[in-house]
Amino acid sequence: MADLPVLYSFRRCPYAMRARLALRISGLVYEHREVALKAKPAAMLAASPKGTVPVLCLPSGEVLAQSLDIMHWALKQHDPQGWLPMSPEAKTLADVGIALNDGEFKAHLDRYKYPQRFDLENGLQHRASGAEILMCWEAQLRANLHTHAQSHAYLSGAHWGLLDACVAPFVRQFARTDRAWFDAQPWSQLSQWLTAFENSEAFAEVMLKLPLWLPREA
Repeated sequence: MADLPVLYSFRRCPYAMRARLALRISGLVYEHREVALKAKPAAMLAASPKGTVPVLCLPSGEVLAQSLDIMHWALKQHDPQGWLPMSPEAKTLADVGIALNDGEFKAHLDRYKYPQRFDLENGLQHRASGAEILMCWEAQLRANLHTHAQSHAYLSGAHWGLLDACVAPFVRQFARTDRAWFDAQPWSQLSQWLTAFENSEAFAEVMLKLPLWLPREA
């Protein structure tokens, strides 16, 4: 398997999840190495000293240590479902949406889910701020549903695309923090969009539980 790309991943990490989604849809063959973040393998740290997943090591020696770089690399090799934006307007929509997700929304998500890490009594204020962003996604889904006159709504437009794949793992994590509260909110399209993602074949495949990778003894 020495001539295959090697992916270091952690099943529940939303960044790694979206990288695996893009690799899956591209159809590229790679070696998956599931790691424990509390015991990161030396080979992964040698490739990417920052110590976070995902990390994709290419046969050329190049190392991609950001999920977006991995997604773009995979989809540029093969993008059978047209995930990559095709127009300047679509690219701007995706870039702005991903920046919002990875920046402001992720900050609120972390403080909502793990308030103790940030010396907060609770994460309710950050839940409220995160919910404002989710309502923006709801509005975008409703607008796209109307524009494209179809039965399912997507953030990317007429079909599931890069923006959807980048955002969905984080919305899922937000929802799972208190699912009863999430399900009671007035974002019907967002809930349908998330449920469709969670019930998809793609999600099931990238969330298969795999044994931890162990390096071969020298």
